[in-house]
Amino acid sequence: MRSGNPTLRNETFTQVAPIGSTEVMTIQGTVNKTFVLLLLVLFTASLVWRDPVSMLPWLGIGAIGGFITAMVTVFKKQWAPVSAPIYALLEGLVLGGISALFERSYPGIVMQAVALTFGTLAALLIAYKSRLIQATENFKLGVFAATGGIFLVYLVSWIMSFFGASIPMIHQSGALGIGFSVFVVIIAALNLVIDFDFIEKGAESGAPRYMEWYGAFGLMVTLIWLYLEILRLLAKLRER
Repeated sequence: MRSGNPTLRNETFTQVAPIGSTEVMTIQGTVNKTFVLLLLVLFTASLVWRDPVSMLPWLGIGAIGGFITAMVTVFKKQWAPVSAPIYALLEGLVLGGISALFERSYPGIVMQAVALTFGTLAALLIAYKSRLIQATENFKLGVFAATGGIFLVYLVSWIMSFFGASIPMIHQSGALGIGFSVFVVIIAALNLVIDFDFIEKGAESGAPRYMEWYGAFGLMVTLIWLYLEILRLLAKLRER
């Protein structure tokens, strides 16, 4: 099995050994941990939201620290009960600053992005539970390939920015730029389906309890990506 989310791969749950029957991963436990991580994100985001300009250094700390913490969590899954909350706090700094800056340019855009993000989460969860969407091997392979392609485009664009260049039009508010953002939002949303599938399989396989934190962490990675891409899409639409 493949997942577009690098934190939830096919080996994620098979590489950890189940422990006692009373200490295994459950779906409800993962949902509870996800809720805790969301609260932590909101807490630090609210601190930066008040004055994003003076808090700009904290955005850098959050971005770098969040990346390092994410890598630690991926390679040391048993540390997830500690590293996942730290990741959420650090990412909250980044999201709070970015959201505040977008809100200054496009009033009301943040609430729209939040509503669309959680609306997408709810809709896909319902579709997954009702089996309207199934995470088949071909589905996973397609989402994995598309996610990898998007990552490469962003990586090339980032490298080009050091030379004062950029990939033409995809970051602009023209038809191509909006179409690209719509595509990225769709792929980010489909990654949620794969995340649901991996969490469900982890609970079914009797993974250790700490994997609830890891599953919640993986879901947060996708939600944050989805929110940022929706924010970018809405900004492009506002510019038109």
